[in-house]
Amino acid sequence: MKKLLLSFLIVSAGLFSFAQNEEINPNQYTNSADNLLIQDSKLLIGGYGEVHYNQPLSGDTYNNGKLDVHRVVMLLGYNFNEKTQFITEIEYEHVKEVYVEQAFLQYKLNNAINFRGGLMLVPMGIINEYHEPTTFNGVERPLVDNTITPTTWREIGFGISGTILPASLKYQAYVMNGFNGYDGSAKLSGAKGMRSGRQKGAESYMSAPNFAGKVEYFGIRGLNLGVSTYLGKTQSKLYNGIDKNDDAAVAMADSSVVGISMLGLDARYSVKGLQLRGQLYYASLSNTDEYNAFTAKDGSMNDVGSAMIGYYAEAAYNVFRTVDTELQLTPFVRYEFLNTHSSVENNIAKNASYEKTAITTGLTLALTKGAVVKTDIQFVKNAATDTYAKTFSAGIGVMF
Repeated sequence: MKKLLLSFLIVSAGLFSFAQNEEINPNQYTNSADNLLIQDSKLLIGGYGEVHYNQPLSGDTYNNGKLDVHRVVMLLGYNFNEKTQFITEIEYEHVKEVYVEQAFLQYKLNNAINFRGGLMLVPMGIINEYHEPTTFNGVERPLVDNTITPTTWREIGFGISGTILPASLKYQAYVMNGFNGYDGSAKLSGAKGMRSGRQKGAESYMSAPNFAGKVEYFGIRGLNLGVSTYLGKTQSKLYNGIDKNDDAAVAMADSSVVGISMLGLDARYSVKGLQLRGQLYYASLSNTDEYNAFTAKDGSMNDVGSAMIGYYAEAAYNVFRTVDTELQLTPFVRYEFLNTHSSVENNIAKNASYEKTAITTGLTLALTKGAVVKTDIQFVKNAATDTYAKTFSAGIGVMF
């Protein structure tokens, strides 16, 4: 872990050393909700969507490809006045599933202080906030953003955000409900990490509040550095209605939760067609021995690890940068590492299949601002095998 942090700091320092100190735009990186928030009209309308084709490749077997309207999201907002705004995103996934991705009210005291409350994205890393298909390379989102910070991760809460221009900083700080850890069965596991614990604002419950925060530095043109954290406990329905003096009931409820201390570091840099980005997540989990034993099913022990780690590094270049055209053709390559059993407690053994490496390379063709065509091939291997699983993917994406 120390070596990874040192490497991240060295890379960041290198970016500082050759970046140009030009006029800074605090909105150089924006997502769909950000775009609505900076508009002046009363009624705000936007959206994004993506259609995917995934084809497993094997020299020994035939495999059907999968075609999917992965998501179509409509964004609606309203400016009540220059200080008060409402933003919501209605998401359709796989044609048949409907979700509310965001629904928050914002009151702008000034540029440095905005009060927010409602269903909001947890500000961890890059992709959880900037997940529109035009904002990242590759047809699918990175592996680490599916397991440790399970995009799209959103919960209900309140807090503050803002931009401190003299310091070139953006910040967010929220108190939110946590992951559903236990509602009669375990929601966390070694295989899926945190993903099944998302409550998504759907009749969510809270047994203990959690904290999420992020600070971003944008003081050098083209460069964005982020530090994010998430602290708290998973939620458990066993706390509901129990007598605080009933030691046995309290002890049982205590065994059904997991403590979470998560750190995220991320960096994005773009200059003259070159695009670099990297991200690191580390999650330390407590009480996993008790949780795994309590949530054992049919004699089989649950296998949540006591630490999870994931990171990736990506490089891309727009080969049409010097051509007089609106088109942008960007080849890229990304290396990822993910391990949900980075460390484990005494009651389980490390599962080598949970340690994965992935190499993804492909092309992103931007037809115009807000419309892309993507293709890539991904090689994924876990530590339990010497062979890579290969998948070819193609897709289209829009954001407006």
